[in-house]
Amino acid sequence: MGFKCGIVGLPNVGKSTLFNALTRGSALAANYPFATIDPNVGIVAVPDKRLDVLTEIVPTKKVVPTSIEIVDIAGIVKGASTGEGLGNQFLSHIAEVDALIEVVRCFEGKDIVHVSGTVDPLRDIEVIQTELILKDLEILSKYKARIEKAAKAGDKKAVQTLSVLSRYEKVFNEGQPARRVTLQEDEKTLLKECHFLTDKPILYLANIAEEDLGKPDGPLAALVRKKAKEEGSAMITISGKVEEDISRLEPEERTEFLKAMNLTESGLDQLAREGHGLLGLITFFTVGETENRAWTVEKDATAPRAAGKIHSDFEKGFIRAEVVGYDDFLKYRGEQGAREQGKFRLEGKEYRVQDGDIMHFRFSV
Repeated sequence: MGFKCGIVGLPNVGKSTLFNALTRGSALAANYPFATIDPNVGIVAVPDKRLDVLTEIVPTKKVVPTSIEIVDIAGIVKGASTGEGLGNQFLSHIAEVDALIEVVRCFEGKDIVHVSGTVDPLRDIEVIQTELILKDLEILSKYKARIEKAAKAGDKKAVQTLSVLSRYEKVFNEGQPARRVTLQEDEKTLLKECHFLTDKPILYLANIAEEDLGKPDGPLAALVRKKAKEEGSAMITISGKVEEDISRLEPEERTEFLKAMNLTESGLDQLAREGHGLLGLITFFTVGETENRAWTVEKDATAPRAAGKIHSDFEKGFIRAEVVGYDDFLKYRGEQGAREQGKFRLEGKEYRVQDGDIMHFRFSV
C-alpha cells in the first residue's frame, strides 16, 4: 500500500476519538494532552460504490476495497519545533507521512479542556502551521549548509539549488507553508533529498458538536472553510464522538442510524475518500471468480507501475495490460460484452492508467 495520512492537531481536539472511529480501534482517548505518545497506526478502507457495482456483474468469493494507512500523531503544542511537549518526536512522525489530516476543534464544551483555554480554530491552525514552518526553516538551514561549499566552488547544480532554497526561505519567513512555492520539474529534482513538512497536502477536519450535524456551517466551522478555500486545501465537517458511536454499530444498524440523522454517508467514509484524493491517487480494479479488488496507484502511473502494486514480479516481467474502462464494463455488462463491442484494449508499457480501469496483466518471470 505505502500511502500514509497523519492525523495532527492540538491536544484535546478529538484526534484519538476520530482515530478510534476510523479504525474501529482502541487508541487511548483521554481528557489530557499526550494521551497518544507513540503514533497509533490503522488501515482504513476507502469506500467505492463502483466495487459493489462490479460485483453485481462479476460475482466473486471475496471483495477487497483499497485502503490508506492512518497514523494518529500526538498533539502538537506551541514550541514543538524546539522540543516543547515532546515536539521533536512528534514532528519526526509527521515527516514520515504523505499527507496531513488536521483536526480543528469547532465545538464548545466545559468537560473537555482546550489546551489554550478557549476555542479558536484559526489560532489553532496558526499554531500548528507556525511550528511546522519553524521546523522547515531548520531543515532548510541544515540542507543549505551542506551545499554552500559546492556552490562556492562553482558547482552549477549547487548554485541552482541555493536559488530554489532562497524562494522557500522567503516564503517561510513570511509565515507561509512550502505548498505556496511552485517548482518546475527540473527544480523538483534539485530538492529530492529535502523534504519540508509544510509541503505535504492538508485536509482540514472541523470537529463539530453532535447537534450541529447536517446543518449549515456554524461560525467556527465557517472560519475553517474560508481558511481552507483561501489556501486551496480541502475541508470537511464531522462529529468525532458521533462517528465513534457509529463505528460500534453493525452494518445494518449503521445504515438506519445514518437515515435517522438524514445523512447519506458517515463522515468517516467521506474522510477516507477525501484522504485518498488528497494524495493524488486513483483506483483501478481487478475482477474474477476468486476476488474483486480495488488497487491504489498514483495519478498518471504507467501500466507496469500499476502491475507492481499487485506484485513486484508483475512489474519486472510486464508484457502488456488488458484494459477496459469502467463505464464500458458497465454498459456492456462485463468483459465479454466489452470485447464484442471492441472496447477491450491491449496496452503497453507507456499506457497511463485511468481511474476506474478494469485491468488484467500479462507478464513473464
